[in-house]
Amino acid sequence: MPRLPAPTPEELRRDPLPLRGRTALVTGASRRGGIGCAVARRLAAYGAAVYLHHHVPHDEAMPWGADRPEDVADAVRAARGAPDTLVAHGPADLSAPDAPARLIDDAARALGGRLDILIANHALSGSDGTLDTIDAAMLDAHWAVDARSVVLLVQAFARHRPAGPGGRIVMMTSGQDIADGMPGELAYALQKGALASVTRSLATALAERGIMVNTVNPGPVDTDYLDGDTYDAIAGLFPAGRWGMPDDPARLISWLATDEAAWITGQVVDSEGGFRRTGG
Repeated sequence: MPRLPAPTPEELRRDPLPLRGRTALVTGASRRGGIGCAVARRLAAYGAAVYLHHHVPHDEAMPWGADRPEDVADAVRAARGAPDTLVAHGPADLSAPDAPARLIDDAARALGGRLDILIANHALSGSDGTLDTIDAAMLDAHWAVDARSVVLLVQAFARHRPAGPGGRIVMMTSGQDIADGMPGELAYALQKGALASVTRSLATALAERGIMVNTVNPGPVDTDYLDGDTYDAIAGLFPAGRWGMPDDPARLISWLATDEAAWITGQVVDSEGGFRRTGG
């Protein structure tokens, strides 16, 4: 097999719109202060057309609340690298078994019939506990949203996208395998751990189709869910003395979607800013 030639000087120059002409679905983008919105803003700034998935009832039930979907979309539109870059949005309750495939269809249709990038950022918050308090309902709820729906999204994405270079999937985990783990959120940790474990298998399964699969652990990120003394104590565990902000993991995730990351697949990447976890 012939060797690839060294890149030309023109190829080495950074394209300010490296995702121009590509399309992306970002799940879990219900809040302007969340990671999903930050990732979508980066993708749009790089030239990608973006479809934002939201499930407003979930965030409305949380202490932080939900934003209007159109307000989130407007925040993404404000970051567009080109004024005609399409930004669309739509709802889906991904706990339903058929919802992932329908979401892929909806996103592709809204973006002109093609999807190149899948960022599976959504997760179920709350409804969890310790080993003594978890029950079957908690485990099943987190399994349906945090793991099953992600694998079904990957399946539908792979079936939809024609084989060829440029396919990208990024899943999200939570560092549940680092230091002391997450003993207070066992249902969540179990399902997120499943995604980390299946990353390499999915990458191998999809490599021949030109789809790179990676998973990112964003570490503790300030998405407006915590304040006070606990917030300050956690900030002190970072060498920089501050929490991660949504754009910190968004920079990594959006880079993984570009051609600069075309040789990276099957990896679980920690983006934690040197966070010092207890026990490690």
